Amino acid sequence: MTGFGWLRVLLLLTATVGAVPAPAAEPPRSGVPGALGSEGTPLRRQDWLVPTQDPVTLSRAVLFRPARKGPFRLAVIAHASTQNRLRRAQMPQPDYPALAAALVARGFAVLVPQRPGHGATGGPYLEDQDGCDDAHYAMSARTTADTIMAAVDFMRTQPFIARDGAVVVGHSAGGWGALALATESPRSIAAIVAFAPGRGGRADNRPDQICAPEKLIAAARQFGEHAQVPVTWIVADNDSYFSPAFSKALADAFAEGGGKVNFRVLPSFGAEGHWLAEAGDGALLDPLLAGAVGMGARTPLAQGARAKKK
Repeated sequence: MTGFGWLRVLLLLTATVGAVPAPAAEPPRSGVPGALGSEGTPLRRQDWLVPTQDPVTLSRAVLFRPARKGPFRLAVIAHASTQNRLRRAQMPQPDYPALAAALVARGFAVLVPQRPGHGATGGPYLEDQDGCDDAHYAMSARTTADTIMAAVDFMRTQPFIARDGAVVVGHSAGGWGALALATESPRSIAAIVAFAPGRGGRADNRPDQICAPEKLIAAARQFGEHAQVPVTWIVADNDSYFSPAFSKALADAFAEGGGKVNFRVLPSFGAEGHWLAEAGDGALLDPLLAGAVGMGARTPLAQGARAKKK
């Protein structure tokens, strides 16, 4: 199973709450932030280590770039998550190939970091939301946002990355964290694209059951306060984690708090719409980005570089 298909299966097997405890992943290894090895294919793929807010944990990441010198605007893709420690420890490196390819075709350098507490990155799970009764959704989102910004700030020091105009694309828990970045300066974060953002979805492994939904809505309203960065909010009609109706309630709360949001419901995708961001192909994903990331027409990719639908 490639890419993020593992999570599609594991989250269906594991309820968001009541997960079986397992030993935490080992803390990460020695190393310094930066590139690991040479570029490969497709899209100049290269492994990187990037800092996090935890001084001893470096995120494992993959970087994709256009076939020219740059500097490039930066796009950071923030992955989904699970409360189950064993599942997080087994998580392969996320790469979102079609989404990354669509962004590279629009001139972005695309970083996909694996956050602390997941897979080879290891270290502490900093974004733990706690149980259903005591769900700390706002705190969890802000912790995820801190991890994203640590990666953004580090990549801005690279000579091939533009200082301004970064874009954050988040999926599920990653999208939830991205919403907490809406208060950033539009110069540093120019746009946020959130695919089915939220946490606590499919509670007890039941479709359309959400743990403490009122707390999610209250947190979304908080994120809208002082928001400066526009958000494109995308959900598929058959998302069983965060239905279009509930997602609209979240987006409305964000807007009521003061945020600017473009809410879009897409037709049903496959058997489970929650996996649109990681399993959709370029023909589907590129038009979604067209009006959100502030770029012109896409540049055709080199032969063989187009990501295929998984």
